[in-house]
Amino acid sequence: MPCPAETGPVLITGCSSGLGQASARLFQAAGYRTVATSRRGSDLDELCKLGCDTLQLDVADEASRRAAVETVQQRYGAVAVLVNNAGRGQYGPIEEIPLEQYRRCFETNVFGPVHLSQLVLPAMRAAGRGRIVNVSSLAGRVGSPGGGVYHMTKFAVEALADALRPEVKRFGIDVVNVLPGPFASCFGGKIGETIPDTGPDSPYADYKRNLEKWMTEFMRPDRFGTLSCDRVARVVFKAATVPRPRTRYNVGFIAKLGPIGRALTPDRVVDAHMARQIPS
Repeated sequence: MPCPAETGPVLITGCSSGLGQASARLFQAAGYRTVATSRRGSDLDELCKLGCDTLQLDVADEASRRAAVETVQQRYGAVAVLVNNAGRGQYGPIEEIPLEQYRRCFETNVFGPVHLSQLVLPAMRAAGRGRIVNVSSLAGRVGSPGGGVYHMTKFAVEALADALRPEVKRFGIDVVNVLPGPFASCFGGKIGETIPDTGPDSPYADYKRNLEKWMTEFMRPDRFGTLSCDRVARVVFKAATVPRPRTRYNVGFIAKLGPIGRALTPDRVVDAHMARQIPS
């Protein structure tokens, strides 16, 4: 990418906290015109004080997506970098999760990034350059029980990148996915809230309790292998700014080794191992 003074704006979704906020800080400190967004504009006061431009954007709402991109392009011209960071978690047994929750998760994690990409691409094409960075996940390469809905959305983001990347390459546009392993954020503390409460008579009652315990432990900030938001943000920044980015950046040893181990291990062995980890 050219130096900050020569580029257009960097549009980042999901900046109220965690990785989005850390990424916005990095881009702003490096001199990029940084547009930080979140569903609630009041969550962006700290970034505003740092010099970021801030904008309300609900990535799960089509009208909000259109309005945000139009505003950014009217103010600053073609988006130079789109960072699709906003995400929604969903955990619990496939059978018990209402379809509406599936739709909400896909709207945020898949349709939001797809539509935002569609909205910024025409101006990127006209400018002859641009970059779309998707914050994907290890969950887009390795599935696990109890997280099926979330994993489905991240697998879709991986497929999106593989399709979009060669389609737009000839226009000078890169598509890069960043796949972190577990990292410390408020997301980890909200896992239990997403598991559907269907009462003590649910056939999955014990399973759901054990699922919450296992996921909370897996995402624990002080656990070996858990990354900091700042470390992941540095990779997001690199993916957005290096002249010749890789197609994917797996962040942390869990994200690097997990897909390899999963590919080499028979399904039934993995199933048995996870049944011991999350007993039902």
